[in-house]
Amino acid sequence: MNKVLLSIRDLQVRYGDRVALEVSALDLYEGEILAIIGPNGAGKTTLLYAVAGLVPLARGKILLRGQTVNPHQVSYRRRLALVLQEPVLLDLSVLANVLIGLRIRRLPRQEAETRALEALERLGVAHLAHRSARTLSGGEAQRVCLARALALRPEVLLLDEPFSSLDAPTRAALLADLRDLLRQSRTTTLFVTHDQDEALQLGDRIAVLLQGRVRQVGTPEQVFGAPADEEVAAFVGVENLVSGQVVAWSDGGVVVEVGSQRLEVAEEAPVGQAVWVCLRPEDVTLSPADQPLTATSARNRFYGRVVRVEPRGRLYHVTVDCGFHLVAAITPRSLQELGLTSGQEVAVAFKATAAHLLLRGRPAGRGI
Repeated sequence: MNKVLLSIRDLQVRYGDRVALEVSALDLYEGEILAIIGPNGAGKTTLLYAVAGLVPLARGKILLRGQTVNPHQVSYRRRLALVLQEPVLLDLSVLANVLIGLRIRRLPRQEAETRALEALERLGVAHLAHRSARTLSGGEAQRVCLARALALRPEVLLLDEPFSSLDAPTRAALLADLRDLLRQSRTTTLFVTHDQDEALQLGDRIAVLLQGRVRQVGTPEQVFGAPADEEVAAFVGVENLVSGQVVAWSDGGVVVEVGSQRLEVAEEAPVGQAVWVCLRPEDVTLSPADQPLTATSARNRFYGRVVRVEPRGRLYHVTVDCGFHLVAAITPRSLQELGLTSGQEVAVAFKATAAHLLLRGRPAGRGI
């Protein structure tokens, strides 16, 4: 693991009597992209603005390279660069906009122009250097804003939902280009988004912020595959959260009794422990009811009846009653091939390694 570049300790932001943000500890490592995700109103932008010195702190401190800083001092802010949700450009040429920060830092003119043009080239908009900023499309304008930030070669790049105002194709193209650019340049980045797909594509690690508090920090696999508590699980899309009790050990895991069914989970927990079994819908497999349950290698296999079928973007979510409710995510093609309708009997299966246990009553906030 790289060295810690930026640290937050015991930080609190208040708006009047309301605590908007309370973070006991959060570290950003040199060269990593840390994605902050959470629902609207969770405090994501407040966290970013606190790091940027744009909101007052009720308490706490920020450390850069191990040294406590005053986030409101210009000397600290010049070590950062911030890109907002909406492109903010002056009524000047594209090149002049990218040069603004470099000239404030009193770089020699030739060096400043070289840096600015390099940044525009890396973002794929160098050909627009002499165009007026007001003639740009939304995607072009945001690329220019990113070029302006990266031309500063900041120690920390702060991104506040920079793709949210863009249409889907423009967003996808910019996200892919920025991911490659940040990886190549090893630019340390704190990236705020409400879009979990963006966080998965861009983040080396992900921090989940709920109700102003960091509830879990980890790799994408850890956060989405092993959420720290029920609320994190619900937020990251673990629709199957089934209450049960550990009744025995099994080969490589435990047996959990859920109603009349027994599930095998490849994790450890004490016998007698009340648990939640977490399972992502894409890890649940459906097949025709006349197919033998032994046809799959999954250790959890049983029959159930379809309760409802709901379209969810590019997939369908199928709720099945198999003594408890399970939701499976399937493609439109699978839906058509299975011919699923309410009341239809189906075979249900999932692997023991796909499920994750939460001990019921465990305090929130693991992984920080």
